[in-house]
Amino acid sequence: MKTEHIPAFNIIGLSLRTTNENGQAFQDIPALWQRFMSEAIAGLIPNKIDPAIYCRYTDYELDHTRPYTVVIGCKTSSLDEIPEGLTGKSFPHGNYVRRTAFGDLQKGAVVEEWQKIWTAGLPRKFTVDFEIYGEKAQDPANAEVDIFIAV
Repeated sequence: MKTEHIPAFNIIGLSLRTTNENGQAFQDIPALWQRFMSEAIAGLIPNKIDPAIYCRYTDYELDHTRPYTVVIGCKTSSLDEIPEGLTGKSFPHGNYVRRTAFGDLQKGAVVEEWQKIWTAGLPRKFTVDFEIYGEKAQDPANAEVDIFIAV
């Protein structure tokens, strides 16, 4: 298992609290993505330093089986300007294991990779995990999404 050190960074975007219990996150997270895209939230975020969209999982109550916070947004140079209705979060540096989801985003490619992660026996910290939807995710039917797991 190779780890990567990721420096601290900020993100501004939409957030919600959800849980994997009873499949709740499988309803909440796609709805949050739908809102992010339909309301063109990326265009409202000031001080962006990266065109990629980040989906961060944080504030875990315990582990992936308990409630946590999801933030879908963009990496920013500061949290000085946070538009009304959006959330700004700063995340500390840390060590991560990178996994990559391949395939059709509309058919659950990322969810399938998370299901593998949950059973992989990684020494997870449950501090901050995140996905990056960059250039290789522009074609949703044939996407690559990097997933970083805090260890």
